Amino acid sequence: MEKRIGTVIILIEDKHVVSRLNEIVSEHSDIVVGRQGIPLLEQETQRSVISLVLYGDLDRIGALTGKLGRLKGVNVKSALLKNSKPSDYELEDS
Repeated sequence: MEKRIGTVIILIEDKHVVSRLNEIVSEHSDIVVGRQGIPLLEQETQRSVISLVLYGDLDRIGALTGKLGRLKGVNVKSALLKNSKPSDYELEDS
């Protein structure tokens, strides 16, 4: 299946879901290229944002975003690039 590169922005509004969110991301670690977490400076809400860079097929990316999107207290938005030439962004194995 064709692979795509994309990003997922996750807004965490309920810190009690962080443990489950981390489990879900770990289950899909084979498609996670990078991860960045940023606490928002709103002291009364204690919200935070996580951004993920992904590389994988649509089924795997959809499985990850679907599970994240079903968590209460979490908002998820994703964007994927169409892969015109697979060699354009093939990633090296580390």
